[in-house]
Amino acid sequence: MLNADELERYARHIVLREVGGPGQAALQSAKVLVIGAGGLGAPALMYLAAAGIGTLGVVDDDTVSLSNLQRQIIHATPDIGALKTESAAAKIHALNPHVKFIGHAVRLNAANAMALLSGYDIVLDGSDNFTTRYLLSDACYLARKTLISAALGTFDASLTTIRAHEANASGALNPTYRCLFPEAPPPGTVPSCQEAGVMGALAGMVGSMMALEAIREIVGFGEGLVGRLLMIDARNMRFETLRYGRDPANPLNGDAPSIRDLSAYL
Repeated sequence: MLNADELERYARHIVLREVGGPGQAALQSAKVLVIGAGGLGAPALMYLAAAGIGTLGVVDDDTVSLSNLQRQIIHATPDIGALKTESAAAKIHALNPHVKFIGHAVRLNAANAMALLSGYDIVLDGSDNFTTRYLLSDACYLARKTLISAALGTFDASLTTIRAHEANASGALNPTYRCLFPEAPPPGTVPSCQEAGVMGALAGMVGSMMALEAIREIVGFGEGLVGRLLMIDARNMRFETLRYGRDPANPLNGDAPSIRDLSAYL
């Protein structure tokens, strides 16, 4: 139930036909977990908090450094040296005290992934390495959680939504992250943002789009990104969408699945 302060706070949402009071109430009841309070996670957290997500969690064991501030807008200069979870908590409380914020100052791994996911409905992957992406994708499938996954390059980015534990309108299972990317690239072939650089405003744009996709999933309007990969070329400001389907050979929900747990990551 929204109180008078919340009705005014979310007034611009509530007047939207696609959201309205029921949609805002759904946001208030939602529990969203963001992996990483960095370039993608920072703007996603800010907009999810502003939107009135009832419970918002973040997993990050890192501290704020000066080089983060070019793109990680939830942190500020006085936060340098502080845990990112603590910095994020302060900003989110200042922005919207109605949001229950939970900071998990740990690194996601095979031992804690299932427990961390258990308290949330939707997971946003703002991680910066392939090991975490595959681990999180597998864990979300096993935990039957919706996953919104984004990746950021120097001037390019991608975004998709994965509900591989569910079937589509035709009755076929939705694709997994492994259907899109069967294998991680060999180590050293994809430089990190520290090595190659990244456009800060692009991180803000894609993180905001992750938040928008989460809101659309919760409220239920528009065509989601399940089975669609949105690709962004910021150098030339071009957007393309690629459709992809379930690979029967994928090891998660394929015809002969081989991944039953996260033991391969231990």
